[in-house]
Amino acid sequence: MSSDDLALMAHLMRRAGFGATRDELEAYVANGYEATVEDLLHPRDRGNLPDDVIRRYHVAADENLSIGTVKWMYRMITTRCPLEEKLTLFWHGLFATSYFKGNQARTQMNQFNTFRRHALGSFRDLLVQLSRDPAMIFWLDNNDNHAGAINENYGRELLELFSMGEGNYTEEDVKECARAFTGWTIGNVDYMTAKGLKDSFSPYGRIAWHYEYVPDDHDDGQKTFLGETGRFNGEDAVDIIVRQPATAQFISRRLFQFFTADEVDEEGEKVVEAMVQAYFDSGYEIRCVLRALFTSPYFKSEQARFARVKAPVELVVGAARLSGSYREPTLDIDAVQAGATFMGQAIGRPPDVSGWNEGDEWLDGGTVMERVNFAAKEIGDVSKPGIRAIIDRLTTDNDGVLSPGDLVDRCLDLLGPLPVSEETRDSLTSHVAEHGDLHLAGRRQGGESEQRVGELLGLIAATPEFQFA
Repeated sequence: MSSDDLALMAHLMRRAGFGATRDELEAYVANGYEATVEDLLHPRDRGNLPDDVIRRYHVAADENLSIGTVKWMYRMITTRCPLEEKLTLFWHGLFATSYFKGNQARTQMNQFNTFRRHALGSFRDLLVQLSRDPAMIFWLDNNDNHAGAINENYGRELLELFSMGEGNYTEEDVKECARAFTGWTIGNVDYMTAKGLKDSFSPYGRIAWHYEYVPDDHDDGQKTFLGETGRFNGEDAVDIIVRQPATAQFISRRLFQFFTADEVDEEGEKVVEAMVQAYFDSGYEIRCVLRALFTSPYFKSEQARFARVKAPVELVVGAARLSGSYREPTLDIDAVQAGATFMGQAIGRPPDVSGWNEGDEWLDGGTVMERVNFAAKEIGDVSKPGIRAIIDRLTTDNDGVLSPGDLVDRCLDLLGPLPVSEETRDSLTSHVAEHGDLHLAGRRQGGESEQRVGELLGLIAATPEFQFA
């Protein structure tokens, strides 16, 4: 098994998931790159921690957003279908909906499930389901969008932020889009409003909002939208949207930036064009768009590796998967969720409708220390099963005797492979050399030799290089 194959597979799993252990990487490499891509694109055996088991430790998971997002953290950490969860995170950032306005955790969690079900399928179907999603309807006021008294909020954001991008439609298109979505509302919100209630709390807790189409509240008149004329309803508007070249460009570019690089250079533009072609050839299937991306020479090149700053959720979930933590329910997982929040990414609470600012903006003075401390603590804990597996591998090298340089190189390899600058490697080696060679043969579990390994792994997790995917 070549180091190049391992490095390429590690790159794929950082981008299409949240990273992988060395055992997982070796299994993926044995399966082959193309076959692994296909497995990621066709999720089957998810291996998630069962919801009923989680509820024994985290009660009222659907009533409280913080507890509800813990369930999602478990899914991201334990799933055997990481691309499905990674895409769910992508859609949550693109179709940003915040709990702050709706204050309805069950409905918010239902939205995440909708994103997951449609993550890899037709972009057309996903936009239709998004338009029927009660959390989105309430978030962008489509429950106040009525025949004869339109509310343009959802129609505008659907075009600008969710599908086409600014400059590819007119103000008249916004109005006509809003007219098409009149009558798309939330059934039980209207009932509760009439009763003077905001939400239902008893006798069985909150009732999830549900979508309702009200024909009498729909503007069924003729509309001219994006150059087409007819008596359009919401689904017709989506059909027109997904046919636009601007839509194919928009979603392909956003997927490229999320999975490959924050900036699209000249070579990246060629990949985006191939993704656009796959979008149309497949009938708008996201699965096919991503296949075009993941199998492109650009994506597989060394240039594309470690070219993205890890988002907070990527960082905390990746560290937990690598260390082998949280494979069973525990109240300690609150630290994972809180870690991502302190780093600037609170699941279910994006700052506004445009989502989170990503890339280098994740690395500001107020969050870098949180990122470093979390990763170093998680990766440096020798009691974690994933870290113990790394120590076991080190013990088989040269009868368990490693020079400072060899120890640094092996740990960098087993945590990635993670390439670092010469300056970073020299600093790590100098630190390890203060205590001479490492002797792991006959070691005592948790003893001094293992603690040295844990300290080094924690230092590697604190390096600037570890912040990139």
